[in-house]
This record gives sequence, C-alpha cells and structure tokens, in this order.
Amino acid sequence: MPRLTFPTRATPPRGASATGGAGRASTLWILRIVVLALAVRVFTAGIAFYANVVVPPFQREQFTISGTTDKFWDTFARWDSGWYYGIASKGYRFVEGGRSNLAFFPAFPIAMRYAGLALGGGMEDYYRGGIVVSWLAFLGAMVGLALLARLDLDEAGAERAVLHCMVFPFAFFFGLVYSESTFLCGLVWAIYGMRTQRWWLAALAGALVVCARVNGIVSVPAIAWIGWVAAGRDRTQRINAGLAVLAMVAAFVLWCAYVYWLSGSFLEWKASIERWGYYPGGHPWTPVGRFVHAMLTRPGEHLMSGGLAPYDAFNAVMALLFVAATPFVWWRLGAGYALLVAINLALPLSSGQFEGLGRYCSVLFPVFVWMGTWTSPRPQQYALAASGGLYILALSLFTTIHPLW
Repeated sequence: MPRLTFPTRATPPRGASATGGAGRASTLWILRIVVLALAVRVFTAGIAFYANVVVPPFQREQFTISGTTDKFWDTFARWDSGWYYGIASKGYRFVEGGRSNLAFFPAFPIAMRYAGLALGGGMEDYYRGGIVVSWLAFLGAMVGLALLARLDLDEAGAERAVLHCMVFPFAFFFGLVYSESTFLCGLVWAIYGMRTQRWWLAALAGALVVCARVNGIVSVPAIAWIGWVAAGRDRTQRINAGLAVLAMVAAFVLWCAYVYWLSGSFLEWKASIERWGYYPGGHPWTPVGRFVHAMLTRPGEHLMSGGLAPYDAFNAVMALLFVAATPFVWWRLGAGYALLVAINLALPLSSGQFEGLGRYCSVLFPVFVWMGTWTSPRPQQYALAASGGLYILALSLFTTIHPLW
C-alpha cells in the first residue's frame, strides 16, 4: 500500500509536540477521512433542506442567495452570511459610528470573492462560491486534524478525534457561508507545521488564521508556545519558530494597516465589533457564574424568560463543557493545547455574552483530540450519540432562522 510519510520529532508529548503514536499515515486512511468528511457535509445539507421544508420559519428570511426563496440553497446562508456576501461582492466599507463590515476579517470573504467570480460573478455565484470555499476548507481541516491527532494517537484514536469534531453540535457551521472552516483549516495546519518543524507551513497557515477571525491573533501565543517546545534546544530551530510567529504577526499588522487606510484607525475592526454590543475585557467567569446560578435556582423561569435565553443556554452549556475539559487537555496533550482552548474561551466570555460560543467551541480541536484518547467504547458511543442528536437540533434551529448564530 502506498504511504505518505510524516516524520515525527523527538520532543516531549506533554508540550504538545511531535510525538506519540504517529509516524506515518496511509493514503487509504487519509482518503477515508476525506470520504467521511464529504458524507457528513452531504448528510447535513439533506437534513437542513428537510428541516427547511417541514418546519415553519421562526422569523422572516433576512435575505436569500438569489433574490427569491430557495428551500435548499438558502439553508447555507443565514445571519452573518449576508455580511460576507457584501464584502465578497462589493468590498469593505467604513461606516463612521455605525456597524461596519470591518468587523469581519478578510481571509474567508476574499476567497469567497474569487470563487464567486469564477462561478460567474452573480449574486448566487458569490454565495455558492462561499459554500465551495467552506467545503474545501472543511476537507483540508479534517485531513489536517487527522494528521495532527496522529502525532499523539494511533489511527483509530485520530479517527475518533476527527469524528467528534465532525459531529459536534455546532459543527454544521463548517459547511455554511461562514468563516469557521477556513479558521480551523489554518489553525490545524499551522500547529502541524510547528510540531513537525515545517516552519514555512506554520507561517503560511498561521497568516491565514490571524486573517480569518479575531480569535486568530489571540491564538498566536499558544501557537508560539507549541513551536518553542517543538524546536527543542536547537537554537536554529527556535529562530525558525520565531520567524514563523513573526510572519503571523506581520499578516495581522497588514490587515490593521488596511483598516487604517480605510478608516483612519488601526483598530477600527475592534470598534466595529463593539458596535454589535460585544465588549471583551471583562471577567470571563462572571457570565458563567450568573448562568450557573440561574440554572440552579430558577431554571424554568430563566429558560422561559424570552429573548435569547434558551439559545444562550445552549451556547453556555457547550462553553462550560469545554471549560471543564481544559484541565484534561493539559494533562493528556500538554500546556500549549490547553492554552489554546483557554484563551479562545476567555475572549468571548469576557464580553459577558454567550452568543456564538457554541460556534467558537467548534474550532477548539484539542478537546476533540482529547476525546480521541478515550479507549473505552461506551463513553465514545454515548458522546457521539449525544453530539449527533444535538447537531441535528442545532442545525434545524439555525436553518429555520432561530437566533442560534
């Protein structure tokens, strides 16, 4: 059987470095990951279409991908998808004192733009281009995650990690006109590049990460830590790791420079985010404590209080599970992975809101790699069954325009 060789490095596994059960990944195994990823995307599209046909919409559509309602194609584009379409088709626009599309980082909408132009340049072409980009990035992310998990696990364990990522309740975002799959693809390949000392790969993928979402730049310290450990005591390799990190920072600086050219402020992207009511910088434990207290003292009243309460509860439970998993990630996979999870949870939680937290958790792959270390079949089966059921529920809510974004 032909094999793809991925050499490992003799560095400690607890620092999230290139060790463990890895060494090689067969071509057939990689192909199986690709087929499984495509099957999940096709299955998801079918469930979303069925839900859109049989379940009445919670509210009116904000937009459609072609100007008229399409029960199949419209399921790929809700909420923020409209902002990505605007950037892809017309570029960035600065709105002084108002909501600006500068809140959305450029990697995904730029790729969406060129995919849309290749498909014809019409309104629906841009949206379908976004779907193509998301699906391709998802395939790349799953292959990258499989290879990355393979550095710590055997093939069966790495495959379990990938499967847990695919069926996480909010993983349906990976196939939509959203930036999640682009971000995850860059993140896993950046860390794979660091851990295997492929510094050029780490630099390029890391540049994609910092230009995909605001979470990218806060992930850089964790990526740098992982690269430092992977470099070991070799001074040249440490310099190479540092240069890869500098490339990531440079990409972010270029984005800020463009924002300055357009708006007159390097941090206008941050101000634009705040105009949606997100103000990071508070104590991340405050909303967690408030939610836990409400659910322990008056759960029914809290969930039925109207507004976003039931959707916030869904997001909050996902975040709490990932918070609880973080020490185990540290214990089994090292400080670098635990730091990556912690800072990506702390940032949104510091805004005092739960909106989007399930989606943010979907890209925190170290938790799925940790779940891949479970060897007992019973916990695996229970976890996959629960995730699969919640996946269909969350997908159906999103498709029928519930505020689960």
